[in-house]
Amino acid sequence: MKNNQSIWTKMANSATVKAIIIGVLILLMFIPINMIRSLIYEREHSSKSVGHEISSKWGNQQTLTGPVIVVPFKYNRMDNHVLKEVNDLAYFLPEDLDIETRLDPEILYRSIYKMVVYQSDIKVNGSFTQPDFNDLGITPTSIDWENAFISIGISDMRGIRSSIIFDWNGTGREVNPGSSNHLIKSGVNVKIPLSSSAPKDTKYTFKFDIVLNGSQGIFFTPVGKTTHLSMTSKWNSPKFDGAFIPEKRTIAPQGFTAEWNVYNYNRNFPQMWAGNEYDLDASEFGAYLLIPVDHYQKSERSVKYAIMFIALTFLVFFLVELISRKRIHPLQYLLVSIGLILFYSLLLALSEHMNFNLAYLLSALSIILLITGYSWSIFRTKKQTALMGIFLTALYIFLYTILQLEDLALLIGSVGLFIALAVVMYISRKIDWYRNQSEDEPIS
Repeated sequence: MKNNQSIWTKMANSATVKAIIIGVLILLMFIPINMIRSLIYEREHSSKSVGHEISSKWGNQQTLTGPVIVVPFKYNRMDNHVLKEVNDLAYFLPEDLDIETRLDPEILYRSIYKMVVYQSDIKVNGSFTQPDFNDLGITPTSIDWENAFISIGISDMRGIRSSIIFDWNGTGREVNPGSSNHLIKSGVNVKIPLSSSAPKDTKYTFKFDIVLNGSQGIFFTPVGKTTHLSMTSKWNSPKFDGAFIPEKRTIAPQGFTAEWNVYNYNRNFPQMWAGNEYDLDASEFGAYLLIPVDHYQKSERSVKYAIMFIALTFLVFFLVELISRKRIHPLQYLLVSIGLILFYSLLLALSEHMNFNLAYLLSALSIILLITGYSWSIFRTKKQTALMGIFLTALYIFLYTILQLEDLALLIGSVGLFIALAVVMYISRKIDWYRNQSEDEPIS
């Protein structure tokens, strides 16, 4: 009986057994960590759902395309050995297109969630030349000049907040809903007077203003042979995206300005064609209005380091246990790990109601004080308790640094782990790993 007790006592005091138990506890911590990660995804999904709901009522991301001249024509085609007359459309793009837009941003709230929206004041002007069907191989008699029209693409028609007056060669023309063609799926159209008798060098000018509500971003399609876009806004966190970036940009606390110049040879479609051969979407460009701090993304990134935090904290406790005469029960390791995981839940909850940096500070301080106070009940010495508090403080400062330096996170994290490993090797260099721990004999 005494032999059995002696064996169990040696196993319980064995550094190897204790290391195995700690390793198992670390592996078990993957379960609550994945639960926290799932909670972050769930909250982020809820935020996006609320954002989509706000967008659906205010106006979604807007894309303005055009104007484009559309001219119907007919041609004959053999179908099952039967000659049939087919209706089709020819498209002609502007020679020059100048767009000036001003974005007035606003943040809308729904419960604890928020969404950036805007109202855009857009002024468009430019010119066309007389459509020339010779290069398209279409016979003049098959062209329906009387039903020619202008098509303007607006991706979300619900965002229109003003009447549109389309000026064609100095004369206002009525604007009708619907794109009436396959190239532009959503928008308005304007019937225009074109004639086959007009000289080829005839120039038509146009201009129109439109006020559009939208959310997140606004984009434009460079349909002009030369397209110039200028954009101004009071929003100071833009993200320029799409097929082209601005040639000039200025971002300041008061807002941003940007200018684009795009030429016809920068894109993958010509100035004129017939049928549905080309797609304009790939050439869109513009800007997103970003909310500066994405706390869900930062919370998710912080969770990636949870296992490292738990492993390093356990390692410090284990080294103190080996070097000193204090024995730490596996249940105490478990309670400490739960405290470390609670940090991520606190961070997520607080960051939904306040600035992320403040949420991080409060969460980190809470966990540092909690575990440091608990360490006193384990070690009963000021030196070891203070050591644990300093270690945890350094750990959370290290994590905060990684979160701020997103592009350098891998480098800083790798260097930090290397330093931690070097310190552990140095401290544990004199430990006799084959000796059992007892109340009166430290393992060192």
